[in-house]
Formats: sequence, C-alpha cells, structure tokens
Amino acid sequence: MLNLFKSYIQQEKLFSSKEKILLTVSGGIDSVLMCELFHLAELKFGIAHCNFQLRGDESDQDEVFVKTLAKKYKVEFHSIKFDTSSFAKKNKLSTQIAARQLRYKWFEEIKEEFKYKYIATAHHQDDSIETFFINIIRGTGISGLHGILPKQGNIIRPMLFTTKEEIKAYAKKNKIKYREDSSNASDKYVRNKIRHLIIPVLKELNPSLEKTITNNIQHLRDVELIYKNDIENKRSKIVKASTKNINETIISIKLLKKLKPITTYLFEFLKPFNFNAATVEEIIVALDAESGKQFFSDTHRLIKDREYLIIEKLKVQSSKTPVQSLKVQSAKFVVRRNQKEIAIDELKLSFNKSAKTLNFKLLTLNSLAQLDFGKLEFPLEIRKWQKGDTFYPLGMKGEKKLSDFFIDKKLSINQKENTWLLTSKGKIVWVIGQRMDDRFKITDTTQNIYLVKLI
Repeated sequence: MLNLFKSYIQQEKLFSSKEKILLTVSGGIDSVLMCELFHLAELKFGIAHCNFQLRGDESDQDEVFVKTLAKKYKVEFHSIKFDTSSFAKKNKLSTQIAARQLRYKWFEEIKEEFKYKYIATAHHQDDSIETFFINIIRGTGISGLHGILPKQGNIIRPMLFTTKEEIKAYAKKNKIKYREDSSNASDKYVRNKIRHLIIPVLKELNPSLEKTITNNIQHLRDVELIYKNDIENKRSKIVKASTKNINETIISIKLLKKLKPITTYLFEFLKPFNFNAATVEEIIVALDAESGKQFFSDTHRLIKDREYLIIEKLKVQSSKTPVQSLKVQSAKFVVRRNQKEIAIDELKLSFNKSAKTLNFKLLTLNSLAQLDFGKLEFPLEIRKWQKGDTFYPLGMKGEKKLSDFFIDKKLSINQKENTWLLTSKGKIVWVIGQRMDDRFKITDTTQNIYLVKLI
C-alpha cells in the first residue's frame, strides 16, 4: 500500500516531498491510516482535529486519541472545539453543513498561520463512489459525476487510490489502532443510506461495482475536461464584456442561436451569474420575442435586447427589484451656482465656470458639455429620463422625443435606464454622456462658459 500511496501522489501531482501538509484527522480508520502512510513515506505533515461536540464523551475521547497520535509521530497538533449545534441553529443549517463550514474555515486559517502548503483529507474510493450517487440523485450535471477530485484548490485527497476494504485489511494486518464513530452506523444521513442500503444491492448485481464505478468516474473526468474546454472556447467568442458599459456582460443572440444544444451552452454561460435551468429555458423561448423582457437570478438581471442578452449585477439584491433603487430612480438632485462636483450613485460630475477667451476651442466629447452660462437658470437639476421627455439635439433645429433619440442611438434597455439628464428649469440641457441640447450651446454672443465634465 505504501508504494501505491507514493505512486498516486506522483501520478496526480498532489504535492512535492519538500512541502508540509496539514492532515485532517478525526481519529477514524481512514485518517489514521493516512497519517501512518505519511509517516512511513517520511513526508512533512502536521495534524488538525475538530471536536464538534456532537457525541459527548465520545467526541472528547477522539480528541485525546488524535493528540496522542501526533505525539507518536512527533508532529504539530492543532485542535479546536466547535459548538456545532448552536452554529447550525443560528445559521439555519443542517448539522453536516454546519460542521463542514466550520472545519474548512478553520483548516484554512491553520494552513495560512503555520505555512502548510495543502490540506489533506482521507477520502477514499468508496467516498468518491458514494458522492457519485449523491450527485446523480441531486442532479448536479456532468461536473458532479466525477466523484471526489484528487485535488481542488488547497485541498488534496491522497487516499483516493484505495478502497475501504483495503484500508481495513491493511489496518488489521499492521495492528493500527483507531476510533470508531458511532454515527457511521446510522442511516440518518443520505451518504450512510447509500453506503448501507443502495451499494450492497448494486454489488449483488455487479460484484466488481467499486472498480466499475471508479473506472467510469475516471472516464467522466476526461469527458468533463473535453466538455469544459469546448464551453470555454465558445464562451470566449460569444460572451463579452460590453464596450458601452463596463458593468455589463453581453451575449450575441445571433451566435448563440448557432450553438447546439443551445440549452446546455446557455446554461453554462449563465452559471457564473446564478441563473437556474428553469430560467434558462424561459430565456431561450424569449430569444425570438420582442426586446425588453427581463429575467432575474439572485444576483443578476438579464435583459433580452435586439442583438444581445445583456447581463448586469443587481445593486439591490432582490428577485424582482430594479437595478437602481426607487429612491435614486425618481429623485432630483440639485446643482447650485458655485458647486464644483456632485456624485450620485455611479455618476460623478465636475462643474467649472470661466470667461470665454479669444483662443477658446469647442470640444466635441461625449464626456464634456460646454454650455452658455448666461442661458442657464440655477439651481440646475440632475434626474433620470422619463417617458415624454423631449429636447433639441445639438446640431438639429427640431424637437425630438428622447425615446426616439435612444432608438436612433440603438441604446439597450439597461443603458436607457442608466441615462441621466442635466436640466435647467425643466428644460434638458445635456443628456449626460450623449448629447447636449442645441438651445444651450456656445455662440458668438456667449460671455461665460459653464463646463460640465463626466468623471
């Protein structure tokens, strides 16, 4: 077993012999054998033990046993007591999830403080097979069918090369002492039900079940790699950061429609934005519908526009809440005569008055409005656009509806919602960042210039 252990570490490139590893040890047979193999292989390691205080004296005896184990191997010992039940109740979690959150957070803290390279858990092939079945039941997709991975970030599983039966046989042969966890015999948990009830029945049908499933898991890991490479390749061509708004991500509808199966691709593209499978189906139905339909995840909003699906992060975390809070959406913000700067949400403007000089140059920048100060009536106001708003676009003599102006500019719904106006006595002075109003432009008779700059 020692040679297989060493070979597996090298094969999966888990760590180098120079690196110090934090072993998570409960006192059970799996983690105790992991300690023994690390010791026999002369690897650098320390031991971490969590007392979840869920089994009374039994939990305390486990802690004493593991502490003795660390003394035997002459390695660092780290332990902690958790009030797991209270934490679970306070955070409305199951006991298992609460224990998991507590221990992994603490393992990371110990790893950083004591300069361990990785955190090692004693998961073996049987654990991976059980995880495989759990994920099938829960429906996690292809990413859940690879069982437990040998390496994920800072976590390594150096015991995945062996089975529970082999671990028991080795421990018996070498008279290795360990602690029995009474909760492992209970069918209260899903994993235990699979272990005690489902797998034995499947083994009647296939006595080599462990080997068959393990081989399938390895195959699925390879399939997943190919799958992910294809997804990322398509994502790089279709999912882009918006050039008009740094806070938006856009997906080309035209290119998306060419993909088959479109549902799988779109689900993967939208997974980072927390859209579920049901919402993805609704979005696909809406691809041929009129622009304007909106879809929400817990964290993002997606808008079906003419050519793109536009995704942005919600500022107000609610399933059906607009991105801008209603207070900001409907409010008016005053700009006084001597004001130098204003910041509203993500909008920042600076203001400066100066006399018109002979060498004055008119600049045509979207981020700048050069206005005739004499035509302005203070205080000015800044507000969001509203239906019915009209203005006289710079360079045009006629009046134009702002909604028509947006259509001409091919603005998305999100861009329209985030459009601010600078007004004077109700008249639009500047569609901020887009177009000035012709009535407030600088002329030969202008004496003072009012410079408004979008920061």
